Amino acid sequence: MLSIGEICERARLSARTVRYYEEIGLLPGVRRSEAGRRVYGEDELERLGFITRLKALGLSLKEIRDLNAVYAIGGSTQAMLEHLQPLLASHLADVDRRLEELTELRRQLDIYRDHIDARIAESDDASEANEARSATA
Repeated sequence: MLSIGEICERARLSARTVRYYEEIGLLPGVRRSEAGRRVYGEDELERLGFITRLKALGLSLKEIRDLNAVYAIGGSTQAMLEHLQPLLASHLADVDRRLEELTELRRQLDIYRDHIDARIAESDDASEANEARSATA
């Protein structure tokens, strides 16, 4: 059994986050010690890792909660995986769209940087020409 401090350290989450996940039903069935303190096991640690991975993939807490519900109702990971597949496909499409947008933004920034470089070079050339004229005058 792990204390909240130990589970937070191992899951790399804050105590506030772990308590919030419990409150919204993402971490159901957390046990309490005789003193009333939360105690966690490997199942909760694994669940927190799963939640963290899903969040990193871009799923919302609502989507993660829905997956938890599917898992609880279905009683097997097959139902959860079938529910997860279209969610991930949607998120992959969103990532692809954002990558396209970022690629276009990068192209535009390159053009703008080249424009600025050219303006600086023109300014340097003009300064050198002015200095040369001043030196001969």
